[in-house]
Amino acid sequence: MKNPEGNNHSDPVSEFILPGFPYIWEVQIFLFSLFSVIYVLTLTGNLCIICAVWWDHHLHTPMYILLANFSFLEMWYVTSTVPNMLANFLSETKTISFSGCFLQFYFFFSTGGTETFFLSAMAFDRYLAICRPLHYPTVMTVQRCIRMGACCWLCGF
Repeated sequence: MKNPEGNNHSDPVSEFILPGFPYIWEVQIFLFSLFSVIYVLTLTGNLCIICAVWWDHHLHTPMYILLANFSFLEMWYVTSTVPNMLANFLSETKTISFSGCFLQFYFFFSTGGTETFFLSAMAFDRYLAICRPLHYPTVMTVQRCIRMGACCWLCGF
């Protein structure tokens, strides 16, 4: 499209088309059901880990606090993409708005980065527990663990 000055002009992108694979309707229903079950099981399993750490005071140690944070993060990690994917299995248009795509991109990569920081913090915790067992209780306190977890969240986002 040309504007009055004769320069090429294009409208800004407002949505993206997600064609996926051209499956027949029955296959799309099967994939929707399969991924829905996997998604619900993932959320349920991670929620069980969080509840176990929350309710059992014996699990209020750095390793389990980091694990509960990691489970919470994993719930948000899969929630950043799977619901939209499930909606596209049943949709005829299979589109996503530009702002929706940007938000999904941001949360997917932010939670992925945060996951990397949490894995590093968990590895450091286990390193201290295995290689420095006598120093572990003084170095890795619950307060330091909470600070490490907060830093993981802040650096990831």
